[in-house]
Amino acid sequence: MTTFHLSAFADEADASLAKQIAALSANNIARIELRGVNGKSVAALTDAEAREARVMLDDGGIAVWAMGSPFGKYPIDEPIEPHLDAFKRGIELCGLLGSSRVRMFSFFMKKGEDAALRRAQVIDYLSRMLDLADEAGITLCHENEKGIYGDVTERCVDLMEAFGGRFAFAFDPANFLQCGVRPKEAFPPLDQYTHYMHVKDASLETGAVVPSGKGDGEIGWLISQLAGRGGEFTLSVEPHLHVFDGLSGLQSESLTHVYTYPDKRTAFDAAVDALKAVLTKENYHGGGTGTWTR
Repeated sequence: MTTFHLSAFADEADASLAKQIAALSANNIARIELRGVNGKSVAALTDAEAREARVMLDDGGIAVWAMGSPFGKYPIDEPIEPHLDAFKRGIELCGLLGSSRVRMFSFFMKKGEDAALRRAQVIDYLSRMLDLADEAGITLCHENEKGIYGDVTERCVDLMEAFGGRFAFAFDPANFLQCGVRPKEAFPPLDQYTHYMHVKDASLETGAVVPSGKGDGEIGWLISQLAGRGGEFTLSVEPHLHVFDGLSGLQSESLTHVYTYPDKRTAFDAAVDALKAVLTKENYHGGGTGTWTR
């Protein structure tokens, strides 16, 4: 039976790293997918800022599960060299932050262009990045994202197969739904490559992100599939819930988001609580450090 560890994009609770740590601790989560630090992208930190963040996280009992980087969110028709330079810097930062993995993407396609025409270019660019990561002992984890090469099931599988196990997968149910793909259909061919999962649910009809278990993401079913693996698996909460700025205008606001929250911290807590409710329904029980077992 699988033991689940909870992680989260805590910058959705607050820009301040100190408040991110507080939000994680209050929710009994001991891992972070580090994306924003005091309003700054993790990939843009100086050495001093990275060291300071590491000390704060260590003192708070929080481990960096992954660098939630923007690498690969880059136009396929732009020169790659500047992006590779930024990526090399990101790999250096992983060492300072204590992360052994990087969440990344597979390049934005030109609008209206057949993605298949860019396959060789995507493989070339990713191969260069994988070489750099392998040399540093870093695992690259590809997230399916709308508009990139690896946004639908077939192209995600293509990327995983192309690199023969060197490339890991970060499965994001909501992102698949926003591409018109049902996670229940995407997961079986990607199961063997899935290194961890972003916990984010959405409506297939509107694409609006909703709390886990309230959309078409089949979060409970996905957890039931992962439960049979054995060993350990990380579920990384990425809330993306709608924060409504000014509740007084709610009645006149036309919203595709059914669930709205008064502030970021409330939305973050709601996203975590929704995942815990799904885990409880699957007969899992939480411990004090974000570990859930049966």
